Amino acid sequence: MSDTRVVVIGGGNAGLSVAGRLKRSGIREVVVIEPREMHVFAPLQSHIAGGAALAEDAVRPQGQVTPRGVQWIRDAAVDIRPEAREVVLASGATVAYDQLVVCPGIQMNWTAVPGLAEAMRTPAGVSNYDLALAAKASPLLRDLRGGTVVFVQAADTTTCPGAAQKPMYLACAWWRAVGVLDRIRVVLVTPEATPHGIPAIDAELQRKIDEYGIEVHYGMHLLSVNPSARMVTIGRGDVTETLSYDVLHAAPPQSAPDWLAATGLAAPASEGGWLRVHPETLQHRDHPDVWGLGDAADTASYRSGGALRRQATVLVRNLLAVSRGQEPRARFDGYSVCPYTVSRRTVVFAEFDRTGRLAPSVPFWRTLFRERRLSWIADRRVLPWVYWHMILKGRA
Repeated sequence: MSDTRVVVIGGGNAGLSVAGRLKRSGIREVVVIEPREMHVFAPLQSHIAGGAALAEDAVRPQGQVTPRGVQWIRDAAVDIRPEAREVVLASGATVAYDQLVVCPGIQMNWTAVPGLAEAMRTPAGVSNYDLALAAKASPLLRDLRGGTVVFVQAADTTTCPGAAQKPMYLACAWWRAVGVLDRIRVVLVTPEATPHGIPAIDAELQRKIDEYGIEVHYGMHLLSVNPSARMVTIGRGDVTETLSYDVLHAAPPQSAPDWLAATGLAAPASEGGWLRVHPETLQHRDHPDVWGLGDAADTASYRSGGALRRQATVLVRNLLAVSRGQEPRARFDGYSVCPYTVSRRTVVFAEFDRTGRLAPSVPFWRTLFRERRLSWIADRRVLPWVYWHMILKGRA
């Protein structure tokens, strides 16, 4: 088993945590394919946009965070040839594998909404789904003293869709602290019917929405943006509405990477292009030597960074079992989490499974989802340390 060559596509949270676990489990040759030179801790981008963290806190060199003993190929995957057991790189080279783990992350489709990409290039366009735009949002929201701010949440097929709300709550808490909240019209546009989708979580978030006086347009999608006029058009079905803005904070439509959707391993691009894995074992449905986790995999659950720890544990156990000639018996239960930062010092810690039921990580603490200072400490102070020092090394 130690001679098995495992290739991992993607050097983000999912890829490095799996690579670290495999290396610690005795796999001698683990290769990570990742084109980016810098590694970004994406969950911190919400805090950066909301003015509660610095951009440099979220970035470290890729080589520094790659687990010891893992080979890093700085190139991009552009195709997979499962019959030949090889990955094709942008450089034209190929990489052979015995077992393949596919976790390239999610693709931000800024051009899918007319005018959205152009709006992000204006002084008034920001987003916590991009590090540079999150850093741009921080002083813009901090120094605002009046006007209209529109926050747009994307559909539930995106990565942690509720994350679009976090900078909104952080900004509202700041504006209230400096005495200008009553001068700012805060608008949330969401395609969902409620703030989150689970009644207990909805009640916690609705209380904060009412407390801050946020105007919510439920069941509405962003249809287009006119950046020169600072106008957005939202709608559902035949119903449309136009809103003016002074600041636009938007989450873009998202999908699996285009190259992955073009392989025979994924659903068509029209269906999101997600890797076709068994949602519990994380093994590909047609190719037993291919595995997937993270945002690009169809795990039939809420996409979030918080789900990756359990996914990585299950995937590594099953991959090792298959390498030994055994059946994959570990199961991913669809657990996910979205820590809503609802003030500068409190978090609503939403944990749930793929069926939409509450799934607290501390089983006897059934009300762990309630707004708490302790949850903020865990999310803002403890998690980043654990991420850099344990998760990426395959130790947690």
